[in-house]
Amino acid sequence: MNGLNETLTAWQPKILSVLRIVTGLLFLQHGLVKHLAFPGPFSRALAPGELVWFAGLIEIVGGILITLGLFTRWTAFVCSGLMAFAYFIGHSGRALYPILNGGNLSILYCFVFLYIFFAGPGPWSIDAKRSAAA
Repeated sequence: MNGLNETLTAWQPKILSVLRIVTGLLFLQHGLVKHLAFPGPFSRALAPGELVWFAGLIEIVGGILITLGLFTRWTAFVCSGLMAFAYFIGHSGRALYPILNGGNLSILYCFVFLYIFFAGPGPWSIDAKRSAAA
């Protein structure tokens, strides 16, 4: 059992990088759907300047930066805040429980980004390369 714990501990930073990359790519999709109708159309047309339009911009820029691991901590902080805001503005008024109000994904993103803010980007990131070079 000791060997397994050592192996898992050795892989922990790399798996943090995998979590960050996958989360960034999934988050990016939300913005791409809103602004570019890719890979499919958004549920309605967006007017420039409305809250969902700005959320889409943060999702695109944040998704790219999180995926690359560039300015990761502060990007994750902003994205976590966006998802908390999305939950309370867009979901919590519909029903008490997240399973009923459709807010599960917003809550999950919020806490994954909050974790990344504290844990950092992991070794497979531009931030890690930049700090190693300094």
